[in-house]
Amino acid sequence: MRLRTRMLGALMGAMTLAATALTFAAPASAATLTEVTGFGSNPTNLRMHLYVPDRVASRPAVLLALHYCTGSGPAYHSGTQYASLADRYGFIVIYPSVTRSSLCWDVSSPQALRRGGGSDPVGLMSMVDHVRQRYAADPTRIFATGTSSGAMMTNVLLGVYPDVFAAGASFAGVPFGCFATGGSSEWNSECANGQLIRSPQQWGDLVREAYPGYTGRRPRMQIWHGTNDETLRYPNFGEQVKQWTNVHGLSQTPTYTDSPQSGYTRTRYGGSGGTAPVEAISMQGVSHNLPVDAAQVLRFFGLDGVTPPPTTPPPTTPPPTTPPPTGDGCRVGYTVSTWNTGLTASVTITNTGAAAVNGWALTFTLPSGQRITNGWNASYSPASGAVTARNVSYNAAIAPNASVGIGFQATHDGGTGRPSSFALNGVTCSTS
Repeated sequence: MRLRTRMLGALMGAMTLAATALTFAAPASAATLTEVTGFGSNPTNLRMHLYVPDRVASRPAVLLALHYCTGSGPAYHSGTQYASLADRYGFIVIYPSVTRSSLCWDVSSPQALRRGGGSDPVGLMSMVDHVRQRYAADPTRIFATGTSSGAMMTNVLLGVYPDVFAAGASFAGVPFGCFATGGSSEWNSECANGQLIRSPQQWGDLVREAYPGYTGRRPRMQIWHGTNDETLRYPNFGEQVKQWTNVHGLSQTPTYTDSPQSGYTRTRYGGSGGTAPVEAISMQGVSHNLPVDAAQVLRFFGLDGVTPPPTTPPPTTPPPTTPPPTGDGCRVGYTVSTWNTGLTASVTITNTGAAAVNGWALTFTLPSGQRITNGWNASYSPASGAVTARNVSYNAAIAPNASVGIGFQATHDGGTGRPSSFALNGVTCSTS
């Protein structure tokens, strides 16, 4: 009975994905889905398919798209709009596949629910690392999304690897740790039936215990669920909201509520803009057979901005490892996403010198009216004016030609500009 229920939900998901694909007119493209082998450590024998568009953005983002039970990476590729949108915006999509008999992701074993523990997350991280190195991808723009079992794995990955993923989108999933069984069973009926109710603190603690000692920034989360979900019952929607708002240290009270379309209620937490830390969409009357709105996922991820300029296809060999000519020793990339009275800044520090940097401090002056409220991958002091961002324990070393990504969230009084200059350990950096 449990297998029948799980497969029914998966098949319904597959039908929805197929229907979604039929209504989307994809632009012409020579790019094709290609299987990649030998991508790294892969303890559960996952398969990897990759979609690289003809026009790839400079330092492209990477999207890990995770299929439902009984599905596959190629089926998720053909049944969703992500590849077509990659053609438009220049990001790269990884479509992994489970090979165990259930074709469901492992979101229940102790190995899967702790960092470096083993099972599927290790193989998935090998795929991400392969693409990051092969295509010089932006390490601050790695994302995960999935449906049903894939949505559960999205929750798992954001909990186990918060330093890797910038955000995730969960379609008909359950909270991190909800499906834990402690044994060989893949299915947790109590969780699936929406009977596993915990406090926000308890849910948040499960995520924090997956990577003990981690104090960096946490990935943003977008949550979709139908009120009539018959496979992973609707209470799992509210439990996910509890979990991720607690992880971000946010109130359970929304800061913004609207109805993006008839029957949908959208709430945002920690911000009112399109890239709030947590966004949740409740779909009235919708079953487990829910539509995947890939365009709204990209909007939440911040990947729907600028169409990449025409370029030659990506190289067929790895990018050169020779350091660029030594200039002033460092380069800083700085991008800002803004909303009403808040903003998020993503900063990439690149060592362009010939020697490794061991311990660093990046100094810059925030424009008047901006004040840092929280940050990740660095400690920041003071919160406004002339700021110094110092390394944390795990990113103190920057090898020649290597980069470190940091970032922060701040309030502003209308001025959303960027600092005019940056210095790394007292040396002025070029900017990009």
